[in-house]
Amino acid sequence: MNLPRRHPRRAFTLIEIMLALMIFSMVIAAIYSTWMMVMRATKTGQDAAARAQRQRVALRTIEDGLMGIQSFQASQQYYSFIVAGGSSSLLSFAARVPDIFPRNGKFGDFNLRRLSFSLESDGNGYSGGNNLVLRQNPILMDVDDDEKKYPLVLARNVKSFTVECLDTNKGDWVTEWETTNSIPPMIRVGLVLAGNAAGPSAAASDLTIVRAFSVPSEMMPESVQHGTMGRNSGNPPPISLPGGKK
Repeated sequence: MNLPRRHPRRAFTLIEIMLALMIFSMVIAAIYSTWMMVMRATKTGQDAAARAQRQRVALRTIEDGLMGIQSFQASQQYYSFIVAGGSSSLLSFAARVPDIFPRNGKFGDFNLRRLSFSLESDGNGYSGGNNLVLRQNPILMDVDDDEKKYPLVLARNVKSFTVECLDTNKGDWVTEWETTNSIPPMIRVGLVLAGNAAGPSAAASDLTIVRAFSVPSEMMPESVQHGTMGRNSGNPPPISLPGGKK
């Protein structure tokens, strides 16, 4: 009787199993590394897009205000144009803001308001940097406590906010506007938002933009106002601005 021949079964050796596990681990590590690179690149792109959007919103808000700027010689206690220069500039003026201007719902029909843009330290520990803030008040009213404590934050982690005015007498840009009873023909605003990089590449990651605005309005002389606003023969009272500035 002839019995069927049995072929020996070949099994995986321990070395083969370990080699397979090593190759599998290398593939998983490569996939994970690629995925992390994609996630970091996505995060960097999102952060850059968010910073650019905040920058656009801040400059658009300033532009909307400047396009509606108003000044009347007979009422300079309400309509003074103020620029305090440096890397932490203060820009304050009266304007008739459009319907889409921020916080219009808070002030109702009072669309003639004083706008004050300034750079302030972040007191809430959000970013540890400075915030570009906007405070508003109707032209005949003081800044209320809510605006003083909780201004509108236009941009966070701001390195510098500069405002320059074109002085036609000097033929150059100036950082201090001394003639508060007049409006400069052009205003140049610079905004630098800090990037997320550290070390030597930190400055390269900053987002910088400078825009010049041609102001469409001029101060209304007192003689043209036809007595519609009270004439003040004396010195007007100083304007109270955020941070105790006058």
